[in-house]
Amino acid sequence: MNPPGRKLRIGVAGLGRAFAVMLPTFAADPRVALVAAADPRGEARQRFTADFAGTAYARVEDLCADRAVEIVYIATPHQFHAAHAVLAAGHGKHLLIEKPLALTLDDCDAIVAAANRAGVRLVVGHSHSFDAPILRLRTLVNDGAFGPVRMITAVNYTDYLYRPRRPEELDTAQGGGAVFNQAAHQVDIVRLIGGGRVASVRAATGAWDAARPTEGAYAALLTFADGAFASLAYSGYGRFDSDEFDNWTGEMGQAKQPYAGAPRPRFASGTEETAYKTARNYGGAEHRPSPPPAAHQHFGTLIVSCAQGDLRPAPSGVMIYQNGGARLEPLSPPAVPRAEVIDEVYRAVVDGAPPLHDGPWGTATVEVLLAMLRSASEGREIGLTRQVGL
Repeated sequence: MNPPGRKLRIGVAGLGRAFAVMLPTFAADPRVALVAAADPRGEARQRFTADFAGTAYARVEDLCADRAVEIVYIATPHQFHAAHAVLAAGHGKHLLIEKPLALTLDDCDAIVAAANRAGVRLVVGHSHSFDAPILRLRTLVNDGAFGPVRMITAVNYTDYLYRPRRPEELDTAQGGGAVFNQAAHQVDIVRLIGGGRVASVRAATGAWDAARPTEGAYAALLTFADGAFASLAYSGYGRFDSDEFDNWTGEMGQAKQPYAGAPRPRFASGTEETAYKTARNYGGAEHRPSPPPAAHQHFGTLIVSCAQGDLRPAPSGVMIYQNGGARLEPLSPPAVPRAEVIDEVYRAVVDGAPPLHDGPWGTATVEVLLAMLRSASEGREIGLTRQVGL
């Protein structure tokens, strides 16, 4: 029996962009406490100590050895996920790992094996498959009133590629680009709704700016083992903005101005761009906290076509299209952004419930991402072998 008010004691590996986006969740959710962190930047460590009275380390190794930490949130760059996850599990820490789980299936397997050896829980997230409208849509589908899923359509147009980037974020081999960073959301969503087991992938990718030489766009067709299929389309080239379809509610649930037209900052070098980004990350002189969201987070437009109806998640709930009519099943605005991540982690660590977004699930999503890249490179359909159901 867990004591009332039991708090998960979280140590953060990496105080960069991913942490900054999760920070409002950690700060507002009473079920967690930030007790330690690791980051090479002195200014980030100083800020963490001031904000949370926690211990801040320069090395992830020291964070993992901290006896006060019971779960490590791994928010370091993608290429370090495997090493840091294996290290944390070796110290007996539960794991919350940012998507994607890793960059190769071998690294995914090493993480899962380390967690199993240590007997610790592993949750892969955040991804937008945790969003409350997505989870509600999944429940509606599973209740059976709309019949089986036949087709899923996912579309998102953003300015992803032109947001400030470190050099490795523009290098696919180091986990950069739209497939590892953005398709990870869409693939997780459609797998969650479609039952998880993708049988094959056919994809094309676009890298259309020589100054930012990684995938900025992709299109993919995923065929599921039961015959359902999903089409994914994404562009991060900053022209059309698909938030227009959601009445200008941004990805983080915030209201935004349509096509504001502000010029993008220009950088003389990758070093200058990295410095610009660092200054706006947690601990930097230009860092600003995220405003409270007015609505639920989303990842573009998603339409789920079932045998007896279509469903579409929206920032305010789930739209249902059936029998010639349309209605909204509303959801209350979020009291804590991304609380669904803490729901799953808390149930796994404190209550002992098997997590939904576990290691094999995260591995299966990575298998789809790698298949997308391979399909685009080889010009053919790729069959999958590592998929898991729900």
